[in-house]
Amino acid sequence: MVIVVGSGAGGATIARELAKNGTQVTIIEKGPIVPSKHAFKCYDPPPHGVDLLKTSCVGGSTLVAAGNAIRVLEDDLKDYGINITKELDEIEKELNVKPLPKTHLGDGTKLIMEGAHSLGLPIRRMPKFINPEKCKPCGKCAFGCPRDAKWSAKEFIEDATRWGAELIQETEVKNLIIEDNRIRGVKTSDGPLYDEIVILAAGAVGTPRLLLRSGINAGETFFMDTFITVGGILKDIRFNEEVQMNAIIEMENFILAPHFATLIAKELKKEGYKEKDIIGLMVKIADENKGKVKLDGIIKENTFNDIKLLARGSAIAGSILSNIGVDTSTIVSTHPRGAHPGGTAPIGKVVDESLETSIKGLYIADASVLPKAPGAPPILTIMALALKLAKHILKG
Repeated sequence: MVIVVGSGAGGATIARELAKNGTQVTIIEKGPIVPSKHAFKCYDPPPHGVDLLKTSCVGGSTLVAAGNAIRVLEDDLKDYGINITKELDEIEKELNVKPLPKTHLGDGTKLIMEGAHSLGLPIRRMPKFINPEKCKPCGKCAFGCPRDAKWSAKEFIEDATRWGAELIQETEVKNLIIEDNRIRGVKTSDGPLYDEIVILAAGAVGTPRLLLRSGINAGETFFMDTFITVGGILKDIRFNEEVQMNAIIEMENFILAPHFATLIAKELKKEGYKEKDIIGLMVKIADENKGKVKLDGIIKENTFNDIKLLARGSAIAGSILSNIGVDTSTIVSTHPRGAHPGGTAPIGKVVDESLETSIKGLYIADASVLPKAPGAPPILTIMALALKLAKHILKG
């Protein structure tokens, strides 16, 4: 029997794989089951001083992700003795990862691609785990897909329960039960549960806090793929109705992608502009691990290199927007935010190459274990690590 704490990309993947192969699995999720289109209601309040986007619900933040499927840190992980190439291949095949057809490219994204090409920038269509037959572009990817066209971890949880896994929702794991340096179970808001194997997949904030409460050192490093959105006015572009992040420019340690931000809209609407006239680009960087997760808060430092990358990305975004006809007097930027928290229980420090902690039987299968910021969506990599861990556990 195995307890999985959390139902996001990592937790859902390992629960499904174990259940499919006859292992008794109990999944504990702090949040509720919600229809995908209501996932925006499950965003957690940002911690004081850090604007961090994450949700608590069955399926986790995959419900509000943009469906982007990028292979990140594949080579970096090999330096730690972890080869996930086979698992990445399996997941890409299962989720039918590929760019959406050109019919799903909106006018704004097309313009951005043309503008980037004319500036000599390496832009391509974003690989996605979105079913184009179900997808009717509406711009609501980050709120929860109203048509369930986008894969989310909720699907894997549903598979796991069909194969016999038990899902306990709206229940918070408060602490770990450890005896003689072995895991024995977890203490939850509804009482204790006992098992010989516990897999923490509560996210890069929840997981280190569980470790800290149990006397295990964690949370000493923290990244969040810091990002900003730069946007301006292009009359009647209706970019807000498009599939978001439908293209990608990959630079060293940062990416740019077409992105409509409600924060930009709020700023420009003050000037009398309408949402249908706004177009933007996200700049997402691989920020340094200069942060900490504590029991009572999160500390995040923006290093000189982080600021330099954001400034460079912003300059490129401004050049593209200007190149496609955006009124430069209207170009504004959001404040820095975080979308992919991780690095709080890294491989080589808190877990070994099998993702096991110093406590026998206690494993981690979420972005906590990533040794550095990917600077791009890490969902595929988290899933691949979880799949590899499932295989390791099944071998016994």
